[in-house]
Amino acid sequence: MHLIMESEVPCSSANIGPGFDVIGLALSMYLELRVSIDKTQKPNASTPLNCTVTYSGVGAEGIDLNPANNLLTRTALYVLRCHNQHEFPAQTHVHIHNPIPLGRGLGSSGAAVVAGVLLGNVVGNLNLPKTRLLDFALMVERHPDNVAAALYGGFVGTYLNELDPDDMARKEVPLSEVLPQPAGGVDTGLTPPIPPENIGHYRRFNWAKEIKALAIIPDFEVSTAKAREVLPQSYRRQDMIFNLQRLALLTTVLSDSPPDPELIYSAMQDKIHQPYRKTLIPALPDILSSMSPRSHKGLLGICLSGAGPTILALATENFDAIAEVIVQRFKDEGISAEWKVLEPAEDGATITEVAGDVPSYRNEAHKA
Repeated sequence: MHLIMESEVPCSSANIGPGFDVIGLALSMYLELRVSIDKTQKPNASTPLNCTVTYSGVGAEGIDLNPANNLLTRTALYVLRCHNQHEFPAQTHVHIHNPIPLGRGLGSSGAAVVAGVLLGNVVGNLNLPKTRLLDFALMVERHPDNVAAALYGGFVGTYLNELDPDDMARKEVPLSEVLPQPAGGVDTGLTPPIPPENIGHYRRFNWAKEIKALAIIPDFEVSTAKAREVLPQSYRRQDMIFNLQRLALLTTVLSDSPPDPELIYSAMQDKIHQPYRKTLIPALPDILSSMSPRSHKGLLGICLSGAGPTILALATENFDAIAEVIVQRFKDEGISAEWKVLEPAEDGATITEVAGDVPSYRNEAHKA
């Protein structure tokens, strides 16, 4: 058995404060990937796509280990097939360890997609730069705030190019265009749609060293699709101006040292998505309206993480007390919750060079 790569991909929080679909933050909870190839073994017809998948971590009982269906290996196969490689190298084994809660607004699918493009790049010996890997990731998941944060790390602002109408209509690459149907069936030999170049862009913002992210994770899921459904098709001009004004300040004030609690708290207010998602997340209105730097020492600002239901509280101290208040708010609604203190994951997705020509991205994390 020949170990070829080990990788870590951070979770991420998006929609921070007024930054709906714009800003994301990579955080220090990591999906881990370990890949090996047994070159002494011949291809086995009983092994789908020459790949076996094992998994440990949260939600293990519900994870599909068929490489044709698993999101991570499906993404890797998409990258491979865009380069005329229609399966994994013979006797590939992929082990995924995932501590990131599923469906809780902490970028679990974004981390899996980023890990998938890294996997395809390595096993296919493609040597693609991170800028191109971002294109592939965005063809599978069109959330640049999560994906760019997980890939590049840190606190990032993102946007997608305005593509041709056919490309913009595509929310993700249909499974039928990437893998044989049904799963494990005969390969059509067709090349899936290849991403346009530079379809997404990002820039990193500075982050004050004093600020940590407190993630309070309630014990239920909110699907991104359902969270999108409750949003209106149009917004009042006043609400858009409200968010834009605060967003213009937030990306700068989070870099100030020492942080200004009142300014950060004010700049994290939102009228675009949180008011409409309160019906999906019990206790959210009470949490947002009753907690501030004046009432809770150390608190800087509070918001939904992604589409929720995780609550993200930015703070400099007093983490236990702040978390206990939010946990109790959920408990009052009959919902249990756990909490973690996380820091920005500055390096983003990294690969440990363990064999051959495996590329290392550890030093590329801060490049635009």
